[in-house]
Amino acid sequence: MFDIGFLELLICGVIALLVLGPERLPSAARTAGRWVGNARRLMNQFSTELDRQIKAEELREQLRKAGDVGLDDVEKTVRDALDEAKKYEHLVVSDPSRQSPRPAPATPGIRKDTTAQSTPPSTDQPTDSESAQANDKDSPPETRS
Repeated sequence: MFDIGFLELLICGVIALLVLGPERLPSAARTAGRWVGNARRLMNQFSTELDRQIKAEELREQLRKAGDVGLDDVEKTVRDALDEAKKYEHLVVSDPSRQSPRPAPATPGIRKDTTAQSTPPSTDQPTDSESAQANDKDSPPETRS
């Protein structure tokens, strides 16, 4: 950007030290650094935006040139594809009168036991838990060895 060498920077630093003094020189250098950083960021943003605008204009120009194709070709292509699809429509769509009704899907894990509901339990016979207790009383106690 600017053609400033090391010698010129050294002279500017000595002059700034003499004018500002050692107390104010660090804060002045910090402020100058911020200004330079902001100026660089501004230039980068400007050049980036300029590049974007140039690319967008080139794209618009390409679209204008390609826009001469027109909608007629697209419409013709779509109609040809639909006509071709209609030729094979009979393979996909079947006659609704030929379809057999499908049974409802069974729910896994849930079954109705009709025999248990139709006969009530008799009171003459012991239940499973009562017979298990009776078997425990009849068997000898376990011994550990």
